Amino acid sequence: MQQRQVSRPRLLQAMFDAMRVPDLRRRILFTVGMLVIFRFVAHITLPGVDAEALRQLFERNAMLGMLDLFSGGAMRHFSVAALGVYPYITASIIMMLLTPVIPRLQALSQEGETGRNRINLITHWLTVPMAGVAGYGQLILLQRADPPVLSSFGVLPTVAMVLAMIAGTMFLVWLGELITEYGIGNGISIIIFGGIVAGFSDMVIRGRFAAMTNPTGLAGYVVLALITVAVIVIFTEAHRRVPVQYARSVFRSGRMYRQSGSTHIPLRVNMAGMIPLIFAMSVVMFPGMIASYFANPVGADPNLANSIANLFDPRAPLPMGLFYWGLFFVLAIAFTFFYTTVIFQQQNLPGVLQRQGGFIPGIRPGKHTAEYLNRVIKNVTWAGAFFLAIVGIMPFVGREATGVDLQLSSMGLLIVVGVILDTMKQIEAQLIMRRYEGFIK
Repeated sequence: MQQRQVSRPRLLQAMFDAMRVPDLRRRILFTVGMLVIFRFVAHITLPGVDAEALRQLFERNAMLGMLDLFSGGAMRHFSVAALGVYPYITASIIMMLLTPVIPRLQALSQEGETGRNRINLITHWLTVPMAGVAGYGQLILLQRADPPVLSSFGVLPTVAMVLAMIAGTMFLVWLGELITEYGIGNGISIIIFGGIVAGFSDMVIRGRFAAMTNPTGLAGYVVLALITVAVIVIFTEAHRRVPVQYARSVFRSGRMYRQSGSTHIPLRVNMAGMIPLIFAMSVVMFPGMIASYFANPVGADPNLANSIANLFDPRAPLPMGLFYWGLFFVLAIAFTFFYTTVIFQQQNLPGVLQRQGGFIPGIRPGKHTAEYLNRVIKNVTWAGAFFLAIVGIMPFVGREATGVDLQLSSMGLLIVVGVILDTMKQIEAQLIMRRYEGFIK
């Protein structure tokens, strides 16, 4: 029996060990069960939706594809969960940006677990009106589409549909929090992950058609996607280690002794995650989405709105596509520096080190430590910013280089890889705690 276990691949053996531990098995099965419930909810369609018109609208409007990413594919069916967890993510980002600005929120963030719970409660309350506004905006968009996706309704049916969409969003947030508490991994991220993975089947079907017409281009596209995944893994795990020493006093045998210990602060290269890409894509898509409401229909003389919509069209061919993706590249770098600076200031590492008696060798505590860490963060962020910007434009590069357009989202790849790595680390920690061999070297 021992020989059979040794001969198994390390990853496979670790999965067998994980399922053999009752508590870990319960957590894994609970997470899978919540994902199954989420997929059922994602297919409860709101009444009065024209499926064919909705499909045509998604082909024309790239902004809806990004929103569909956070709804886990529910928006493509326009179900009660069409908003997904996007309003909650937006509310969380707003609270994160407002915390260092508003003194009351800043004080709450420093009150430990109680303060974090209060901020989380405010985030939930902020999610409700944001979901209501987003839901009403989607209803108006579908009613004004050509052809209309949704028939015109009165006041009461519209209110009922908006309330249903708000309830769907809060239900998904609740499922995510249950996964975080009783399952494995970050629940909100896993909800998004489940929706992205569920959409891979459509991509496989489109890939089969591409293989019939352009097999060489499809092979190149797959190779490029694999390289992108490898780069995402490398930069997601990459970090700069800043050495730190701690000095403490120990009372022993009636005398006071000074002891020192050393450790390091891991400063991640990609500290901002995928948030800069969300900001950048929202900014570059907004002008085209607004212009599309005022553009003349196909066949009529184009006006200024038509020109703006074409200029900000992510599916525009070369050379017009260079403007959209070039602007996206620059904004991704700028937002990476902005968001990383906000996160780093909230962490207040120089103050934490000074309170805990730690110092960086060769650097004076206080102001000099803050200047040193800021300089290191800026240098590291350059690599993270260019990484995010390059990954962000990879769909455009892959489409132009291979002639295959599978609509493989760079943000989707970042989410999938990040969730898989985070979940593997949590399972690894659980196995090592129970003295099983893990699968991460």
